[in-house]
Amino acid sequence: MAQQRFGQCGPFFTWLKLVGVVSKITIIIPCYNEAERLDVQAFLAWVREVEVDLLFVDDGSTDNTLDILEEMSAQSQGAAQHIFLAENQGKAEAVRQGMLHAFSAGADLVGYLDADLATSLVEAERIIEALMASDKKVAMGSRVALIDRDIERTPTRHYLGRAFATFASAGLGARFYDTQCGAKFFKASPRIMAALENPFITKWVFDVELLWRLMYAPFEESPYSGMDFMEVPLKAWEDKKGSKIGMGQTANIFADCMRLMTLFAKK
Repeated sequence: MAQQRFGQCGPFFTWLKLVGVVSKITIIIPCYNEAERLDVQAFLAWVREVEVDLLFVDDGSTDNTLDILEEMSAQSQGAAQHIFLAENQGKAEAVRQGMLHAFSAGADLVGYLDADLATSLVEAERIIEALMASDKKVAMGSRVALIDRDIERTPTRHYLGRAFATFASAGLGARFYDTQCGAKFFKASPRIMAALENPFITKWVFDVELLWRLMYAPFEESPYSGMDFMEVPLKAWEDKKGSKIGMGQTANIFADCMRLMTLFAKK
């Protein structure tokens, strides 16, 4: 994958803060035994160049991930923070806990990325910029393999992803191209706080459950419509080695899909 230079949107984020459009942006990075894969230097360089905070959620790691996160926090003067979950609860709960923590701490915009940076920090900047420049409430990275894009996915994952996106879009009643890209960003609102209040019933496809909660769950706050979302085509994305989702998880993902179907029936 070609190298990309981040920090290009830094002045834009600074301007947003100066004019009062946004005061705090936080990216959640869920981590479980990521000591060998965390690109510490990339994260540290990011927080030096861009006025965006990082919040790592250590999901009960048994390696030295926590030690690395503590050192990163010290080197970044607190811009790269972390919280620790005593027991491994899964990515869905780690993301939920992190987002609740960030919004409760006053963030105006919160998103999440995978710890392996399959979606790079450069791409995160682009998604944040697109969301803040629009009246949308949610921005999602979308892995569209156009001729001038560097989207590296295995054929198996690509076609399984397309099949699942079709299923999810039909269930949600909105034409999402890519529901499973691990890069999503949300503006603060009473609706997103309500959507995060309780643990997800799904583990592997919680992204879609979160979208369903925003659009259809019977909260007092006004629901989102399809027009409140935007998808930002990524310029680059890379399947990383060591992914915790493999073919062995097919049965678990299928079970989650059955749970989603019970939600879809409640629209």
